[in-house]
Amino acid sequence: MTELVDSHCHLDAPQFDADRDAVIARMAESGVRYAINPGVDLPSSRAAVALARQHESIYAAVGIHPHEAKTLDAVALKELKQLATSPRVVAVGEIGLDYYRDLSPRDVQRRTFEVQLELAAELDLPVIVHDRDAHDDVLGILRDWHSTFDIRAGVLHSFSGDVAMAEQAVAKGVYIGVSGPVTYKNAHRLRDVVRAVPLERLLIETDAPYLTPHPHRGQRNEPAYVRRVAQAVADVRDLILEQVAAQTTANACVLFGLAG
Repeated sequence: MTELVDSHCHLDAPQFDADRDAVIARMAESGVRYAINPGVDLPSSRAAVALARQHESIYAAVGIHPHEAKTLDAVALKELKQLATSPRVVAVGEIGLDYYRDLSPRDVQRRTFEVQLELAAELDLPVIVHDRDAHDDVLGILRDWHSTFDIRAGVLHSFSGDVAMAEQAVAKGVYIGVSGPVTYKNAHRLRDVVRAVPLERLLIETDAPYLTPHPHRGQRNEPAYVRRVAQAVADVRDLILEQVAAQTTANACVLFGLAG
């Protein structure tokens, strides 16, 4: 079976408490070799690290989501750094900016984003970036940061920008994460991005339990459904599934330093 990587899912989320082991088993049965599980705050980062220790197919990322940006003080940063040096932690994330919900003040979001970018550079880890309605500021902060980092810069997860933004990000060594909405009928802009970005710069993801792809929309998402995302990317680019699977898996292994 064609191997895939779900480059972004939240298996520690409470939506999986009743059947987490079954979900992970279905992931393997569906050919998903690895999944990256990012934290969104300290408790979920701890849980992501614990889950990765329990399952060889799961790797962790640790970080403070922009919704929780106001919680990052010196004590939290110290623990975050300790977590980031744990075995099987492959990135700092999920970090970034969210100007849609604005659950933390925007200046606090920016400062928290910058601090965590500095942490990633210090530890030589890539980053998993959340960007919602904050395209210009995300790109600007990444541009300023990029001069201190290398080609493993990171991924704009569940990308929601346009082709021009994607091309600017790719020029800085950033990958573009494609999730379930690429399967939605009205996702024309995202499909334009998928056509425009080199396949060598695309990652596929579920963002489970959220953003469930068609035809499962309305249900809980899970890593096994990343195959639906891969097939949609293949259809958009007029490729076969195996080509998309092979390249996006290789991309994830390079970015996150996964075993090949």
